[in-house]
Amino acid sequence: MRYMKIIFRLIFLLSLTTFSYADKVYDLPGFTQSTQKEWLNSQPLGKKDLLGKVTLVDFWTFDCWNCYRSFPWLHEVENSYKAKGFQIIGIHSPEFDHEKIHSNIKDKIKQFKISNAVMVDNDMAFWRAMKNRYWPSYYIVDKKGQVRANFIGETHKNSSQADKIEALIEALLLE
Repeated sequence: MRYMKIIFRLIFLLSLTTFSYADKVYDLPGFTQSTQKEWLNSQPLGKKDLLGKVTLVDFWTFDCWNCYRSFPWLHEVENSYKAKGFQIIGIHSPEFDHEKIHSNIKDKIKQFKISNAVMVDNDMAFWRAMKNRYWPSYYIVDKKGQVRANFIGETHKNSSQADKIEALIEALLLE
């Protein structure tokens, strides 16, 4: 039954044409922060830490309602697929000055129960490297470190966007 669900999701995913999928596959740029101060819940990560895993790169900022309303779904996705080779890496890219203060970011990580690695992108260098424009934005990266799709906006369990993202994660985990 589980395989039928995966096959159905794959067929559904392949039948979609939407702006949220990357026009072409491209290598994820290297992370722009390399000090322990700029990485929370983790040692500094590099591209090598993505290899062999499917990764969701989550651009968020703590005053973004759409971002924190998506956290329950993100927690569930992480818990569902972590043992299968999936990880989430958060990129905290602030919109306002008070969102650049490390103690504020740490407090919000604790409040929102975020356990995944978070890179603090206060200079917006990774934001620019990704040509990102929105909070929240989700980039799905395959086991080779290539961006395969991006999605924009608040996402909840069983929404059409969540279904698309989860189907893609499942497909990439099988590759």
